[in-house]
Order: sequence, then C-alpha cells, then structure tokens
Amino acid sequence: MADVPETIKKCAAMLKATKSDTEKFAALFMVTKLVKGKDCNASAKKLLFESIGFDFLKKLLNGKNLPNDCPPLVYKSVALSILTCFCQEEELATHKEMLEAIPTLVEIVEQADDDDCDDNLIVVSEAYSCLKSIASFEPGQSILIDSGAIAKMSQIYAAQSFQTDEALQLIVLLVNKFGTAAWSDDPKPFNALVQRISLDMETDHSDRKYDLCKILSAILKTCKREIIYNSLEGEIWPESLLKGCGDILKSKIGPKQREPTLHLIAITLQVLGIQWAFMNDEKQFYLLILQMAAIEVRMQMDEKKLETTFRNAELIQNCFVILQKCIEYLATDQLDLEPKEKQTTYTALKGAFNQVLSVLNRVSNDKIKDTTNPKERYFIRASVGILSSWLAQETTAMRPAIYKLLPFMFKVANESFEEFKEWRSAAGVKNFEPPTDILRVMLPAICHLVLEDEARKLIFSTKQDEVLLQHIEYYFTIAHYKRPPIPRAERLKRMNEPDPKPSPEQLAEMQNARLAIISMCNILMNLTVLEPKLSEDDPMFANLFKFVVESLPELKDTPDNLVLHGNLSVLGLLLLKQQAKRVKQNDFSICRYIQATIRFLWDAYNIDESNDPTALVVVIAYKKHWNELSELWFLGMQTMCGVLPAVPWISEFAIESGWAEGIVHLLKKVKIGTLPANVKSAYEDFLSQLVEVNTTVPGVLKKADALRVCRNHRMMELGKKLFGD
Repeated sequence: MADVPETIKKCAAMLKATKSDTEKFAALFMVTKLVKGKDCNASAKKLLFESIGFDFLKKLLNGKNLPNDCPPLVYKSVALSILTCFCQEEELATHKEMLEAIPTLVEIVEQADDDDCDDNLIVVSEAYSCLKSIASFEPGQSILIDSGAIAKMSQIYAAQSFQTDEALQLIVLLVNKFGTAAWSDDPKPFNALVQRISLDMETDHSDRKYDLCKILSAILKTCKREIIYNSLEGEIWPESLLKGCGDILKSKIGPKQREPTLHLIAITLQVLGIQWAFMNDEKQFYLLILQMAAIEVRMQMDEKKLETTFRNAELIQNCFVILQKCIEYLATDQLDLEPKEKQTTYTALKGAFNQVLSVLNRVSNDKIKDTTNPKERYFIRASVGILSSWLAQETTAMRPAIYKLLPFMFKVANESFEEFKEWRSAAGVKNFEPPTDILRVMLPAICHLVLEDEARKLIFSTKQDEVLLQHIEYYFTIAHYKRPPIPRAERLKRMNEPDPKPSPEQLAEMQNARLAIISMCNILMNLTVLEPKLSEDDPMFANLFKFVVESLPELKDTPDNLVLHGNLSVLGLLLLKQQAKRVKQNDFSICRYIQATIRFLWDAYNIDESNDPTALVVVIAYKKHWNELSELWFLGMQTMCGVLPAVPWISEFAIESGWAEGIVHLLKKVKIGTLPANVKSAYEDFLSQLVEVNTTVPGVLKKADALRVCRNHRMMELGKKLFGD
C-alpha cells in the first residue's frame, strides 16, 4: 500500500471507523471527490472499495433500509458515481460482488423515462457507464449474456427510452464478442430491434445515420442467418434498409459516408441474398450497388502503394462481396438489361478486375506475398477469390495476364485449402468463422481454363493436378457422411442404435462438398480427354482412377447423391478407357465400380412412370436434375461403347446384371415412332458394341425379341450385327 496517497489512507480509515449508515454516507462525499482525482490509482481505488464495503453500496443502489435524510435517488446517484470510477479498474470491474450488481444496474436503465426528473437521467447515465466498463471484460460479458441483457437492451431501444444509443453500444459490444451465440433461436427480438434501427436509419438525415449503418452491420453480421432468413414474412426492415441505403448512395457523399454504407450493403446481401436488391421489382438499386462497388475497387486499388491498398482492405473486401453477389446473379441470365446498361455494367466490372489483377501481379512480385499477417493474407485470398468469380463468367478476358498470374493464384489457393483442412480437424476450436477454401472458389474458373492449352500446361507444370486429386479426395470425406466411430467398450451396447442424423450445419457442409466434387469431376474429365497421353501414363491419373473405383460403390444411394453418382461414374469410365492396359480382370474394386456405373446408366429411363404405358420417359428421380444429368448420361453411354473393346470382360456385367436384356424388353414396349433419336442411337450403339465384343450377347438379345425392337425402331446397324443383311 506504499503507493496509496496519504489522504486516501485517511479516508479509508475514516470509512472503517464509521458506526452507522448515516456516518458512512456522509464520508462518501469525500470519496466521490478523491476517487476522481489524478492521484487515485488502482491500489487506492481497491482500498476505498474494500473500506466502503460492497454491501453498503448495494444497499444504496436498492434504496432499501436507508436513513430518511435524503431521497433514495440521491443515495443511488452517489453510489453509482463511485462505482463508475471503480469499474474503470479491471480488478474491481471483474470483482465477484461487482458482477453480482449487474442485474441491479440493468434494472436501473430499464426504468429510465424521459418524463422523470433530471436526477433520474443522471442515475441512468451513470448506470450505463458502469455497465459499459464491466462489459469491457470477459466475466462481465458472460454474465450480461446469461442474464438476457441483449433482449432487454433491444426492448429499451425499441421503446425509444432515454440514452438508447448506450443500449445499442452495449448490444454491439456483446455481439462482437459472442457472435451468433449472442442471439437466441427466437427471431422476434432480433427482428424488432433491427426494425427500429432500420427505420431510424431510413428517416435520420444527420450524421447519426452513418453510425446506425455501422451498428446495423455489426448486428446483422452476427445473426443466426438461416433462422432470420426464414422469419422475414411480414417484416418490413429489409425494405427500410433498402430505402435508407439507396437514399445515401444517390446523394452527394464522401468516403466517410460511403464506407459504412457499402459495408452494410455487403452484410445485408450475405444475410438476405441478392433478391434483397430487387425488393421493389426494379433493377436500379442492383445496378447502383454494382457500379458503386466496382468504382470503389478501382479507386482503392488504382496505382497506389501496396501499403495504402492493404490499409483499405476492409472496404475493398466489402465491395468484393457486393460484386460477387452481383456477378453470380448476372450468370443466371435473369436480368433484362438494355444494351447501354450492359455496356456500362461490363465496363465497370472490367475496370475493377483489371485493377484487382494489377494489384495481385504486384503482390506476387513483392515480399508481402509471403506475409504472415492474418489481415493481409485474408485480403490477398479475397482478391484471388473475386478474380476467380469474374473469370468463371468472363471466359476470355485478360488471358496473357491471367496465365502469368495463375501459378501465384494456385499457391494462394492451396495454402487456404491446407488451412481449411486444419480448421476442420480441430473439432474443438470452431467458435470462429472457418477460413475460406479459395481453391474451392476457383473451381468454376478452372473448369473454363482447362479447355485452354496454356492453362493445362501450367496446371501440370505446377503439379496442380495432384492438388486437385487431394481436393476431391478430401471433399468426398465430407460428402460421404459416416457414423462417428463408437468406442470398443460401447459397441455391443450400441450395436442396434440407428445412425445419428447429420445436423443442419453438416447437411449444408455435405451439399457444398458435393458441388465441389462435381466441379472437380468436370475439370478432371476435361484433363483426361484433352491430355490422352498423360492420362494413360501419369501416376496422378492412375491414383485418380483408384480413388473413383473405390469411392463410387461406397456412395450412399440417396437422391442427394444422384448427380454426384453420375459424375463419378462417367469420370471413371473416361479413366478406365485410358487406363485399360493396367486393368486386371479379377480386380474386385473395379467390378464393384462397374456395377455402380451400370446402375446409374440403367436407371435413367423407364415407361413405368409415364402416363402412357408405351412412352419412354426420364424417371422422376433423374428428371429433377436432368439439366445436369442429361449430358452425363449420353457421355456415359458413349464412353461405355469405347471401353468395351478395350476391356471386353466388362461386357459380362451387362449380361449377368440383366441390363442388355432389360434394354430390349424396355424398347419392345415403346410405341413405334416415339423413341427420341438420341436415345435410340445411344442404346443401339451400346448393344451393337456388346455384340462385337461378346459372343454370348446375340443369343441373349434374340431370346429377348431383339428382332421386333430392331424392326419397330429401325435399328439397322444392330439388326445387321444380329441377323445379317
């Protein structure tokens, strides 16, 4: 206590010597002066706190069993004035007794009323100061969350009571700390709060409007997005937000106004989707935010020092979010643009992405490319990600510059993939946002790039093909959900337990993984077809083939997996054709793979699900995804025709499974003249090839009445092979 001033020691001694509440209260007026003095350090405050005793301060706050000399409000005001000073020290702000006072402090601010006397307003102000100080430290934050402070502060703001901005600041502090965990699964308090703030933001034309933008961004960023998205019926805050943001963007504003507005728009698009921009059935707001984001990116990345660009990273990244959502919507071809609008949009996007490309080129040649600073790494990855989104849509732009940059883009993407894997393996550390797998983001762009000779050379020279193999293998472990292993001691007891169902989060993760694998299948199919020599000899293709033949039979036969099943089937056939020399007849995994592939090709058409018993139709399960499956099915049938001469023993599966015979029985029921030409050609080519490679096939087909099928559907080529001229 050597560092405690003598005056404070004397005051502490006086407090301890008091014999009644009246004496102690009188001594508090001296404490009020001393505690605000510059000599009152942390040790001095602690001594005074202990000398007063928290029980006495609590008694003053509650206003019970006090002398009648003063109104209860005066006692409360003095206690809060002293507590406010004590709360500035972490040791006192996190003191057990101080934390126990949180409900009392919350109750004081809940009872604030504009019509009360000024003294009450001072008390409320002091209570907010105490709460903000306590909420600056983790113990106080946890108790505030547990005591429902967010819901209570939301009610205070919605009621427009006294000092409501302080209530908002407390909410922002807590949601920034706890993220989605700060909100309950009941969307009503959230919607009521955001509704009130949105209306204020829409109607307030002072600078406070931009503070409200920041507050809304913090709150929307941490909401439980799926719950909120599904609770929007009847809510008007999305429209208020649209109107408020539109008014800002249409007025004369500077950087201080643009930045919070663009941030709010980016967050809102992430929560509500791009349809939010079309709430008024107009495209003007959509075109406005696209233009603003593109111009901002161009301005912020235009020939500045890299340090300056990185300093504005958060603003640029918010613009990236807006651009990505806009580009994705453009790709759906749902937007009806006038020629002038198309030109303006394209010019704006091209200008922005030229700057992104320019900055990434400079980064790739600068020491900053190896930065370990998380914010800088995140910005570099975000830049690679948004450029990839543009390349997926604009398939011919900026090619020489892209080829030059591609190895660096792969490097950045591969590092992010490794980080994503590490994050998922750390099962207990998932209380923060997962790192974005930029390689996953790049896949649609790579789908286009692999069609180009120069890009394929770069993929092989950088060994990116091997990373793509690791990528597809990894995402298959996510898409192919398995029951977690049961400890040996519990296996007998839990043997008959049903498999636990995946959580909604796991289901979303599995769906994302399926889409990633489908994109990778497209890439790897193109590499197999366009690089035939490599796909015969390169070990990567042998390993890829092994992965496909081992994985496809393990895939669960569910509607969700149908498109994935088709992609793996056809990729396997293309690889089997190239790897035919290495295939052994008794390889069990290949036998299982062929059976699974036959199932995919066989099940696509029938007449059982048709209203007309003589009409061949795509089965209902396939019809839902026929846009994605149609091309795959025809490619699969065509490739099977190419595989049969190279691996003749596979024909035995077509006979033993009943597929070849089943095709004839099916076509026999189809009305003459109604068989689509492309389906007829696919079946005829396949059956003709079977006849060529297996001497037992003609007998099987003739017995099934292939003669009638050949006559009915004019299958001349098959007829010649079976029956001669």
